[in-house]
Amino acid sequence: MNKARRKELQKAMDLLDEASSIIEACRDEEQEAYDNLPDGIQESEKGEVMGEYIYQMDEAIDIAESISNILAEITGA
Repeated sequence: MNKARRKELQKAMDLLDEASSIIEACRDEEQEAYDNLPDGIQESEKGEVMGEYIYQMDEAIDIAESISNILAEITGA
């Protein structure tokens, strides 16, 4: 792989890291909001939806990390 393509892939890795950080911050805020709900609301449909969003954000973070790791392997970073 030439230097120009490696540089472009490094940009992609940087953007993935930034996106992951943003998602992580949102997930942490949503988790805090969920944790501050009364037990009855946590167990309601609203609480279940919040829990699902938290789970999905965790999944998105894991996927972004996996992609970044693959790109790092490709570029030798």
